[in-house]
Amino acid sequence: MIRLDRLTKIFQTADGTVTAVDQVSLELGEGEICVLLGPSGCGKTTTMKMINRLVAPTSGKIFINDKDTDDYDPVQLRRTIGYVIQQIGLFPNKTVADNIATVPHLLGWDRKKARARSAELLETLALDPSVFMDRYPKELSGGQQQRIGVARALAADPPVMLMDEPFGAIDPINRQVIQDEFLKMQQSLRKTIMFVSHDLDEAVKMADRIAIFREGRLEQFDSPDAILSRPATPFVEEFLGTDRVLKRLRLIKIADAMRRDPPRVTAQDTLQTAIQRMEENGHSAIVMVGPRGRPRGLVTLDDARRQRGSVGEHHTPVPKTIVENDDLRAAVSTMFAGDIPLLPCVDADGIYVGLLSQSAISHILAQGSLDR
Repeated sequence: MIRLDRLTKIFQTADGTVTAVDQVSLELGEGEICVLLGPSGCGKTTTMKMINRLVAPTSGKIFINDKDTDDYDPVQLRRTIGYVIQQIGLFPNKTVADNIATVPHLLGWDRKKARARSAELLETLALDPSVFMDRYPKELSGGQQQRIGVARALAADPPVMLMDEPFGAIDPINRQVIQDEFLKMQQSLRKTIMFVSHDLDEAVKMADRIAIFREGRLEQFDSPDAILSRPATPFVEEFLGTDRVLKRLRLIKIADAMRRDPPRVTAQDTLQTAIQRMEENGHSAIVMVGPRGRPRGLVTLDDARRQRGSVGEHHTPVPKTIVENDDLRAAVSTMFAGDIPLLPCVDADGIYVGLLSQSAISHILAQGSLDR
């Protein structure tokens, strides 16, 4: 847990004083990620650096797991907090294993234990220890170096991590891969993380909470969905951009928007049965399922009214299905790319569990935040 209580930083300059951070208060729960957002010079990096006392606060308090950081020796405090920066800062004369083990070595771990920890973290970040342990930074790609930087921050198993634009210098493809790997790792490690970013899409993807700064003050602190659906101030609304509603697509699961257990037919049902079920439910199409409940075909109301016979004789193949745990962004992409007005939704075993329509997506986006 991290709690900031009226945190303030005033810098002395030749022209007087500058308030970089002004009375910032927030609380981040254990195992949560908070992304700090805002224009350049708004105070987000200064705020983060005050947590590990790279910058000393002018006033206010910082608590980590309910302990006042004023009670720590600053050097010992930094050794208990993981720190990842955009420039990475690997030691060029040390191997990957020794780079990762930097803090364990400072804490007095023996070499065998430190190497074992390095190998464990490499595996966690999808880097083969037998290949990478004894390489040097110059032998790594930018994306691989960034992963080593993350591993180094995790080496001593710190409860808190600070990350200053950790993926900002990586190309978009590798950035997404590393973000995904980091989120998978976070599901099991549950570190408490403060994360500075300039990228709103990255914040929406990574954060449990977003803090938006303006000129040293905290404009809004809330979940990504709440911020996107209910901007607290005109500044936040402008900062989020005109497409903020579309950005919510990433946050909403298909399961939250689809109609559950919609009507269905089998190949043996008559077209008249299909017509009746569509009319009773106000649907323009109905899914034909196989013996195990998997979607096998589609019958539209217009086609059924023009023909006679069984569903099995007159269905068309299901163009696409989508898994209920995917997000609405994936669904919208599939629907628009294939001009599909109704999309069958399946569970992890491919069983038909719901039906998604464009009108259902519009309806849920028009609602407020889904946070409970």
